[in-house]
Amino acid sequence: MARQHRNPDDLHRPVLLDTVVEHLATAPAGLFVDATVGLGGHADAILAQRADIRLVGLDRDDAALELADLKLARWAGRYELCHSDYRALPELSERRGWAPLSAVLVDMGVSSLQLDDPDRGFSFRLEGPLDMRMDRRERRTAAELVNRLDAGELRALIRDYGEDPHAGRIARAIVVARESGPITSTGELAHLVEQAIPQRGPRRIHPATRTFQALRIAVNRELDGIEEFAIATARQLAPGGRLAIIAFHSLEDRAVKRAFRYLASNCECPPEIPTCVCDKRAEVKLLSSKPLQADEAEVAANPRARSAKLRVLEKI
Repeated sequence: MARQHRNPDDLHRPVLLDTVVEHLATAPAGLFVDATVGLGGHADAILAQRADIRLVGLDRDDAALELADLKLARWAGRYELCHSDYRALPELSERRGWAPLSAVLVDMGVSSLQLDDPDRGFSFRLEGPLDMRMDRRERRTAAELVNRLDAGELRALIRDYGEDPHAGRIARAIVVARESGPITSTGELAHLVEQAIPQRGPRRIHPATRTFQALRIAVNRELDGIEEFAIATARQLAPGGRLAIIAFHSLEDRAVKRAFRYLASNCECPPEIPTCVCDKRAEVKLLSSKPLQADEAEVAANPRARSAKLRVLEKI
């Protein structure tokens, strides 16, 4: 359970806050959805700017929802919070009659609330159980993957989701180590990975960074359904409605980019066909050709913003 007396502002600083608010400022009045409401930072700023909207906040972390409710209490009557994965939004919207939606925001990052709690097991810097579940209703944990997958499966997971060139070496080290007993703690796994990777000169990041990222992505199925979500959600927007998605690593951002480009395209014919014969027409316009990123001042104040990439589209 969340600690009721902790100030949400002390736990997490929303990234690209001013940029997000600016890009949602001209969306039509109506229902806004913060589909990863977290501790409510983006939602609070949006509600403060737009007196003509109602907001629904989704999150799969029950502890985050409790703190978001504290953050947004001054807007009582103008918001609703739901315990849900953001990818369930199109179905929820249909079931509850929310569409057409005026704006939707998704921030795919891990919150400081999760990273800084040793009991959640997200950080290799803090000793805790190998958990990493954003939604604690789920059964599968990082410990289960580390102790159940064979060497080939571990290698593929760390290579594909962590993009670590030492994936094979790390996978073999894990398999050997667990012969003496299951690997159950963040500290144990971090030390194991560090010992498995040869050091050649100074290290830019901790050796366990990519392995922990890969496990977190796998546990929470973070790459599943991104494109399908973006396409279905864009189609539920009102004319002039906006969809804004913040990604934090290249795998997420590529999926968002593919979905946005598909929605904005006027043709999906194979390149070998010289003349378009499909019925595909652009459904949205992209508000920038490249992802929007934090400036130097924001990165200095909030280093987590360094890797954030924001893409925004508008329904035609």
